[in-house]
Amino acid sequence: MKITKKVAVAAVVGACVSVQGGASIAKMLLPLIGPGGAVLLRIGFAGLILSLFHRPPWRSFTKAQWGCILFYAFSIAAMNASFYCGVGRVPLGVAVTIEFTGPLVLALVRSRSVKDILWALLAALGIGLIVPWHKGFGEGAVDPIGVGFVALAGLMWAFYIVATDRIAGRVKNADAICSGMLFAALFVLPFGIFSGVFTQLTPHVLWLGLGIAVFSSALPFTLDLLSLNSLPGKTFGVLQSLQPAIAALSGFCFLGEKLTWTQWFAILCIMASSTGATLTTKTKN
Repeated sequence: MKITKKVAVAAVVGACVSVQGGASIAKMLLPLIGPGGAVLLRIGFAGLILSLFHRPPWRSFTKAQWGCILFYAFSIAAMNASFYCGVGRVPLGVAVTIEFTGPLVLALVRSRSVKDILWALLAALGIGLIVPWHKGFGEGAVDPIGVGFVALAGLMWAFYIVATDRIAGRVKNADAICSGMLFAALFVLPFGIFSGVFTQLTPHVLWLGLGIAVFSSALPFTLDLLSLNSLPGKTFGVLQSLQPAIAALSGFCFLGEKLTWTQWFAILCIMASSTGATLTTKTKN
């Protein structure tokens, strides 16, 4: 489906808002069922919703296609599980900013431009400023375990991009997304069972879980697919750079999380670094 560029831009921004709104809902759910339960409900519900509209032809997949699907599913599971383990310990804006460095570093590693060194230094400055090191491990400090988990989520995000590159052209988009979500749910199922999610299920928890699945997965994936057909890749990448700021605003509006001016400046550094890298990087063929 082809849409106008203005509508495509609005779709990308809407997807960013949807993802971070879903993350805020997830953070509300964490005290009730833990990160294992939250990630299982998100991925599980998303897989079920997608399977209502599409049935992948699994019997016709080759071994190579199955390898790509399982790698893709694992990256989805690991990225979400590590992020949910971290976001319960640090503010949403800080978590997404640190996580965002994963794909940024991947883009810089793949690049062949000397200018990208400057973008890497700007990103390093942002990371240095986002964490209040001067407060140590006392009151007001960012939890180091939480920082470690969201940094791991960033690394898994980079793996997710690599997995997406591998699966593209080998498996149809609809087959890949639906299969990826369903098998990712199987990967996180033990994690969810261990967290005791099935003993904590209530109508309230199920509604929140459904909300996470819709706003964090089903809706943004749909909007992104629509926009990618009408926008250049660089424009899409620049718009994705809004994620950290939108996350910080979502955390403030829905969770009451306040950031310092220094942390806001750090977010701007990461956004500028990502935008610059997107516009100037020449990737290897």
